[in-house]
Amino acid sequence: MSSTLHAAAKAKRLRFAPLAIATGVLGAVLLSVSMSGTLSGFVASITNSTNTAATGALVMQETNAGATVTCTSTDGGSASTNAATCSTINKFGGSTTMIPGQTVTTPISIKNTGSVAANTFTLTPGTACTQSNSGAINGSATDLCAKMIVVVTNTTANTTVYSGTLAGLASAGALPLPAAAAGASTGFSFAVTLPSTAGNTYQGLAASLPLTWTFSS
Repeated sequence: MSSTLHAAAKAKRLRFAPLAIATGVLGAVLLSVSMSGTLSGFVASITNSTNTAATGALVMQETNAGATVTCTSTDGGSASTNAATCSTINKFGGSTTMIPGQTVTTPISIKNTGSVAANTFTLTPGTACTQSNSGAINGSATDLCAKMIVVVTNTTANTTVYSGTLAGLASAGALPLPAAAAGASTGFSFAVTLPSTAGNTYQGLAASLPLTWTFSS
């Protein structure tokens, strides 16, 4: 009886041996495919080899009427500073011989020489107009800033930016101007008048007011 059972068990093992071998071979094949990818389908790809971002530059240039004097915002040291002081272009004309009723007009140009547009453009006067003596003979008036008239005109747009006394300009705050595209120039004129009502007490006096042009992108 035991020999019969032994023979049956041996026969059963022989029947399942091919199935086990086949299963092992299939598993090995599947593992090989999953690791090597040799049986994968279609493949498509794109590699973006150039991915960059760069900043533009906003640079201001001021030029006098004859284009003989030029000031640039980078004259202050570098583009990192981008703010300079220009003492060679006098918007009020710099005359030392004005007489009552005389007007001195000074044209200038402001250009955006950068690569990006200036979305805002302003002219900001200093907060105070100062009076000083000019020469050896001086009158006794103390209100020249309130007497002297200035008219600022945007000659490109043919619009008046400001009209009034120098003292009033000092308290006007930032004056808005049209946006300036990259490469665009805007012309301005400054007409300064000593009213005909100014008497001898206004002789030998000077008025001064700083002005700041500003681009913002």
